[in-house]
Order: sequence, then C-alpha cells, then structure tokens
Amino acid sequence: MRTTLLSAILALAAVQAFCQDYFLKQYEPYRTDIPSPETFLGYGIGEYHTRHDRIVHYLQTLAERSDRAEIEVYGYTHEKRPLVILRISSPEHLAALPELRERHLAFTDPATPFRADPDLPVFVNLGYNVHGNEPSSSEAAMLAAYILVASEHPRIARHREQAVVFVDPTINPDGRDRHTQWANSYRGTPPVADAQDAEHNEYFPGGRTNHYWFDLNRDWLLAINPESRGKLNWYHQWYPNVVTDFHEMGTQSTHFFEPMKANGSLNPIMPKENYVDLNNQFAEYFSEALDSIGSLYFTKEVFDGTYPGYGSSYPDLQGGLGLLFEQASSRGHVQNTAYGQITFAFTIRNQLVSTMATVKAAVENKDYLRRYQKNFFTSALRNAAASRVGAYRLRPGKDANRMKALLDKLLIHRVEVRKTAQGEFVIPTSQPHYRMVQTFFETYRRYRDSVFYDASAWSVANFYNIPYQTLRSAPAGEEISSLEGLFPVEPVAPSEYAYLIDWNDYNAPALLHRLQTLGLTLASAFKPFTTQVNGKAQSFDAGTLVLPVQPQGKPAAEIHKILLEAQQEFQVPAYAVVSGYHLKGVDLGSRYTQPIRRPKAAMLIGEGVRSYEAGEVWHLLDTRVGMPITKIPLRDLDGARLDGYNTLVLVSGRYNFSEAQEKKLREWVGRGNTLIAIAGGAAHAIRKGWVSEILLEAEKDSTAPAGRLPYADAPENLGREEVGGVILEADLDLTHPLAFGYSRKQIPVYKNNTVWLAPSKNPYATVAQYTQSPHVDGYISPENLNDFARKSASLLVSPMGRGRVVLFADNPNFRGSWYGTNRLFLNALFLGNHIEVPD
Repeated sequence: MRTTLLSAILALAAVQAFCQDYFLKQYEPYRTDIPSPETFLGYGIGEYHTRHDRIVHYLQTLAERSDRAEIEVYGYTHEKRPLVILRISSPEHLAALPELRERHLAFTDPATPFRADPDLPVFVNLGYNVHGNEPSSSEAAMLAAYILVASEHPRIARHREQAVVFVDPTINPDGRDRHTQWANSYRGTPPVADAQDAEHNEYFPGGRTNHYWFDLNRDWLLAINPESRGKLNWYHQWYPNVVTDFHEMGTQSTHFFEPMKANGSLNPIMPKENYVDLNNQFAEYFSEALDSIGSLYFTKEVFDGTYPGYGSSYPDLQGGLGLLFEQASSRGHVQNTAYGQITFAFTIRNQLVSTMATVKAAVENKDYLRRYQKNFFTSALRNAAASRVGAYRLRPGKDANRMKALLDKLLIHRVEVRKTAQGEFVIPTSQPHYRMVQTFFETYRRYRDSVFYDASAWSVANFYNIPYQTLRSAPAGEEISSLEGLFPVEPVAPSEYAYLIDWNDYNAPALLHRLQTLGLTLASAFKPFTTQVNGKAQSFDAGTLVLPVQPQGKPAAEIHKILLEAQQEFQVPAYAVVSGYHLKGVDLGSRYTQPIRRPKAAMLIGEGVRSYEAGEVWHLLDTRVGMPITKIPLRDLDGARLDGYNTLVLVSGRYNFSEAQEKKLREWVGRGNTLIAIAGGAAHAIRKGWVSEILLEAEKDSTAPAGRLPYADAPENLGREEVGGVILEADLDLTHPLAFGYSRKQIPVYKNNTVWLAPSKNPYATVAQYTQSPHVDGYISPENLNDFARKSASLLVSPMGRGRVVLFADNPNFRGSWYGTNRLFLNALFLGNHIEVPD
C-alpha cells in the first residue's frame, strides 16, 4: 500500500512539473497560498477533460483565496448550470470597480466630451467554449485565471494594474459537459490516437450545441437562449474594450487568429478602423507569441465577420474589438495528424498563449482602444445624421405578442424605442446604437463576396413579419424600457354560451394547447364572420377559436376560470358571446366550424438528422407552446409504435430508411395522419416518391464541354451557387388553413438550402409561392434567383392516402427566431388533419 501511494504521489508530481514547465514557467513565481489548476483538480491540465462544475469550483476557490479576484453568476443554462465570470484586477481596482465602471462607460456616451483617462484600466472579456465540443479553451481559461491571479511576475502585476479582466470560462456548459462525459468515457490508457476511435466521434447530437441543440455562437444577435440573454445583459453593463471568442476546427489544421478574410458586405456597418487597423495591430502580438513556441498559424482565410451575431463580431458593433481564435482540435486526448500527433495539452497551450497575448495587447494599446470606443459611438451619430432615414416606424397590428417579441429584442440590445401618442413605436436612428438599428432594419442585395461563413441576411424585423416604414425624422414619444403594460388584454367576461379566441395572436397555439390539456374541446372557424361582442359588431378572421360552453361537461363558471387564467398567462384576446347567430359569415354551428384534434406529435432524431432543425422544433414546442414532442431515435424506428401519434416531423437529414421503414411511414400517413417535412425532409419525401410533387434541380449536360476556369476560383464559383441564408418574399393563400392567423399575403421567409419545390400541379395544393420579385435581403446568385426562386413554391400540401404531407421548402423555425413563419408550422400541427387536398 505504501509503495502504491508513493508511486501515485511521484506520478502526480511528475505531471505537475510537466504542466508547470509547459504552461506556467514563464510567469513564475506564483503565490504558494493559491492552488494551481493541477493541484486543485488532482490531474494535469490536458490529461482529462474537466467538468463545468469543477471549473466553476476552481474559479470560486481563486476568488476565496485572493483579493485579486471576484466571481459573479450572470445566468443559468437550460439545464440550470451556472454561468459565471471571474473578475481579476488589483485589489484597489476591484474595490473601486463601480467608480471605474462609470468612468469607463463615459467613453460609450457621445454626449460626454472625450477626455483622456490614463489611469483607467482597460476592460478585457476573455470568453471561452461557446461550442461545447471545442473544449481546449475552458482548460486554458483556468490556467489564464491562475496566472493572472497568482503570478508575481512583473508583467502580470502590470496587467492587474492596467486591466480589469473578465474570465468567462464556459459560455456553453450544457454542451461542454455532454462532450466531457463522452471524451472521458472513451479515454484510453494508453490514449488512442486513431481518428476512427469512438473517443473522437461523438454520436448525435454531439456537444457543440446547448440543451436544445442551438449554436450559441449564432445567438448573440438573436438572443433566444438564456445563455445569450444572460451574457447580453452582462455585456451592456460593462462594454468591454476587447472580447475573445475561442474555438476549435478540424484536426488537420493549425491555428487561426484575426484578421479575418474581407467582410462580405460592400458597405460594412462596422468601422474600417476595427477590422483593418485594430486587427492588424493585435495580430502582431499573436504572431510573436505563437512564433516563440513554434506553433503554426494562419490568418485572413475561411472565416469572415459579416454576420453580426458571433461572439467575435457582436462586440465590433458595440465599440469593442471582437477577436476570433480557431485551434486545430485533438477531438479527444490525442489524435494523429499529418504533422504527427496533436495532444489535448498542445491545443490548450495555443489557446493559453493567445489569451495572454490578448491581455498584453489590450494593456499596451489601452489608450488607443479608449479613443476608438469613444469615436465609435460619436461616429454613430454622425452616420445617422448623414442618412436619409431619421427613424423606423412600427405600427401595432393584430398580433401584440409578436410585436412584443420584436420590441424585447430591440431592448435587450439597448436600442432606443419610443411609443408615440398614436400608439405607434418609433426607433430613431440618431442614437448611440445606430449600427444596431441598421442591423435590425436595413436590407442588402449587393455584396463584394459570394462565399459566407454563415448567413448573409439578418434584417431582424423581417424575422417577425412586421412591416416597418422609414421616416425622415423621428416623432416625439415616450422612451420605453420594458414591455410591462404595453398591450393590456381585457379579461374575458363570463359566458353561458361560448367564447371566441383570436387566432391572429402568436400565443394563441399555446393557449389552445393549455385548454386542450385541461380537458376542453375547441373548434376553429374555417371562414371569417362578424358577430356581436358587448353589443357591437366585431369581425373575426378565419382560424378564430371557438370554445362552446354547454358541450364541455363542466360548469360554466369553471370553464370561465380556466380560460381566464390561461388568457392572463398568455395574454391572448378572448371574447364572450351570447349567441351563435352571426351578422355576417358562418355561424358558430356551421360545418365550417370544426373541432380541433389535440396534437400528439413525434419527431425522428439521431445520426444523420440535422440537429439544429430538430432542436428548433423541440425548443418552439417546449418553451413557447408548452407542448411535449416525442423524439424517436432512428435506431428505434423499427420497434416504434406510431399509432399513438397523429403528427410526425421530418427535418433535414441523411435518411437511409429500409424498405420496411419506408412502408411503415407511408402506411401511417395514409391512415389519415400528418407528416410535416422541412427542407431536406421535404426533398426526401419527393425523391422517394411518397408524394407526386417535383423538385426543381439544375440540368446537367454531361456531353457539353465544361470550359476552362482558373483552379483558384473554384471555391468562389461553387460557393456562389450555395444558398447560405437569404430572405425571400412569398405569396400566401390566406384562405388555406396553414395560413390562418396571417392578414397579409406577402410574407418574408428564410431560405438556407437549395430545396426548390415546383408549384403543385394540383391548383389547391400550393399554399405559398415566391413572388416574381422575391429577393428581400442577403446574397443569392442570379441563377438561383431567376432559374429557381421565381419559379418555385415555398410551401405545399400533398395528399398521401387519407393523410397529407406538408412540404416546407424553407425552415419556418430557423434559429428559434422566425416568429413570422412559426405559425405556418403550428397550423400544420394543430389543423393538419382538417386539410383535404381536392383531387
């Protein structure tokens, strides 16, 4: 026993000596009363993947042991893991942090004259691990925190005097822990470097995404998830001068740092000083640091900062400098590459070196960063003054909750919004966040580049299908700071006969599902009508929900109580009526008023399925409708009993159904059920002959000569034909049940695929078709626009036996943000069984 214990102690000492030399030696000496990560964890950094709770505990320990660190919780994930930031600086700075913050925020206020403040520390936010299975940076975060807190090296002491450093060790804890469990579970002793080993190949959905399989690095602008909303609220308290965004990429690559490739926009809204001068200035620090340890790297390739919702691009629109780092991944603990083996420890070291170079660069350029920050916000006002647009106007329509969702998005980004005496909302352009106003409302159709790392369209107002107008000047109005009381809903009065519920409201499906869950039966009016409410004539659109009182088998007072509580929770207009005889249109007892079946939905998931799209469906139903959806793994499809469901969702994916599985799915739909197929799922249904619709695809003439083109132009030429993310306009058939809740025929839709549906030969089956001038925002090639978009449909319903297949060419739930097209999907869910496509 003594020998075994001694061996273990010697082994641990050897590992810690290695870590000291490999990671920490250049910043010696360290305070002996503060534990290193290796001492605290009991293993060397890089030897295992570290769970999020242990990372948090280590940072808490630093804050407890040292007056140079403080820890704060800025939010919680979907799985209730804490999101933390460790503040590091000199004890004097931390004690005076509220006062330092006020001095710092003066540089974000255009009304405050610029005054140099050489004693004010620079604010640096070190952000790590937004993609959960890119884990090296969180390990580096612990090392960086230890160095900045415990090192007595003169350079680090100067950093504490000249900077306040905010260490955010894990932006995506849920995804990280999913990957950590995987990597540690399959870790071998000795480690296995073979790329085919299970350690290096996670199963669906992998650890990249959060609980609902969202990519949080695309969520800074959209602010759908609690991780992002917590970080944004924190961000707008501090406006850091520098923000890092650490990632990993393919194992066979090296290390990337900015400057990025040229911004894809012809007229980028961020200042050129940011993506040219500052990036090049900081790049010299990164290259020097990586050269010193012999690491290979590259810049100006692959990645671009066009989309404003990355962790490395959002700060650029807030007066700061966002910095992207991409490190080749070991995808486990060690893996073979063309340059030999890459170890987890090596990837961590590069991330640490880049971290410390960032702090050094920020400290040595803090005066420049302050001046830049000040000029950023003052130039916003100059740019706004030079614009022809003085404000954007939003007029409330029939859907208050959709409008509230858009206003909430503006407010979380600290965009000024005014409410006028006429009840309209005005967003003035003359405000410090003018560039965010541009991001929300301006659309672009011309670009310098055709290859984008992500979306090329993000005019957020279009996500909500809310029309807006430009004004030459901003009307007066009261600035709003919250949504509280903006759209009060009149409590529904009691009725002994029936209630009508407005289906135009975004929250109506959630209210419907709540009432169905509580045992009430509701119907939908499939044609419009006019009736009396409180003695006055009132018109109701097709889709209006009808809740009759007497057939429910419950006392009228109980029904009223159930409805009133649900109405107040979801804030949906509802009305009591005393008669089923209407002034115009169909009566309540008409055959055009049909009971609504309670949805029992399932969705196929698993290897090959696009987890982003599946997660968007799951998130929508979970968080906004409160409706469960059964997620059936493809591996279990053979044994799954589908008769318990009336709706099945098929998102994009690589489906290799067996003949028996294909037959099972076709027969299930044919028995009267609804298949909702989205994008690639729709393409699969058509290619397999489940429906008789047609995909429009480019004709390839194998006999025609291809011509001769420069080899170097291949990525650009091929990328031109991709559809990475564009907003198109579609024309809706407002009489179709899938369009209930819409009042305008033209709606914006989001397309990020090349699934082009030919309009159906059945004249009643094309629910939405792109208009002849469909291009709203984003890059699309002339060929895709003219040969496909102008000739194709966005939404079809095709019969299949007694059932039907709803075919979406576009994703109605993209990134949890397309409030304007969510209703199309939810209508398919709640009203699908009432759709009978005439022959």
